[in-house]
Amino acid sequence: MRAVVAGGGIVGLTSAIALRRQGIDAVVCEQAPEIRAVGAGLGLWANALAVFDELGIGAELRAIGRPAEMRFRGPAGGLLETPGFGEEDHRYLLVHRARLNELLAEEVGKENIRLNARVAGFDESDSAVVARLEDGSSLEADVLVGADGAYSRVRSGLLPGIDAVAHEGHYAWRSVVEPPEGVTIREGVVVVGERRARGGYVPTADGTVYWLVNQFDSGELEGTRKEQAALRAALLDTTGWNPALLDLIASTPEDEVLCNQIMLVPPLPRWASGRVVLAGDSAHALSPHITAGASLGVEDALLLARLLASAGDPAAALAAYQDDRIPHYARVTELSKRVEDSATPEEFALNYVTFTRWMLHR
Repeated sequence: MRAVVAGGGIVGLTSAIALRRQGIDAVVCEQAPEIRAVGAGLGLWANALAVFDELGIGAELRAIGRPAEMRFRGPAGGLLETPGFGEEDHRYLLVHRARLNELLAEEVGKENIRLNARVAGFDESDSAVVARLEDGSSLEADVLVGADGAYSRVRSGLLPGIDAVAHEGHYAWRSVVEPPEGVTIREGVVVVGERRARGGYVPTADGTVYWLVNQFDSGELEGTRKEQAALRAALLDTTGWNPALLDLIASTPEDEVLCNQIMLVPPLPRWASGRVVLAGDSAHALSPHITAGASLGVEDALLLARLLASAGDPAAALAAYQDDRIPHYARVTELSKRVEDSATPEEFALNYVTFTRWMLHR
């Protein structure tokens, strides 16, 4: 069996690794001239680490990451307690997106990755699927996996007119920096602040620090990206208990501050046809306030590879995959919305750890 994977991000590369582990010839088509990552730090939860362990690269992954805990503080600095939940419900691994993508690309093998090769569409028959590339060339395969993100061309071909939509008023600012002189970061701090702002920072494995600020209902943005981020960071410290986040933002070069309008993919009526299937953000781009998009997406990759290897034909495998994933993500969406709608920081922390426990122990 041969598969074409559209998209060389985390889920696309993991899909190719999982497929190849099952004896399926998989080639990745990436639109960019190199394998690269948009973003900075990335949290991987235990469910994702279990996927990478099964694929045989868990040790290498842990070597480039740093263990961390997702525990929230309020805007005055107090720890938000989550009674009834254990340490394992809070733990995750922080990795740098670029280093993770490099590791995954090495595992796929350069010879199995085509760069400058965006999948623009496809033609499907009962016996095969032909992926049409933007440069006019094409690739024939038994299965096309659309792991090409929130703006997926594969999804557009499978479900015309269903596009990613803006999560109105929801923005995120982030970067990875060296701590400025006089600022020592020994542990991560994550805060649920005023006016629906959240954010904080986490030290990484290489001595840098990943900082992040989010806000729901941001309103119209004004000023530079650094000024926008600093304005939200001030909502996370109402008593002067922890000025480090503002110091980190101030030390970040303007062109290294990433700012994104958060985009979501609405619930889809289907994820697959007989030869074409969606995985990761192309099927379920999530809000980053649950910090679990990648962890959930790599589960898609492993399940899909297992089913393709064990089913009698691709259509049956893709149907079984869709039947599993659609109700699964309906529950993810429900729990994510519960976190988003939390009325207080205390409620946010409790709803968040309720979600992580479900994700890790379901």
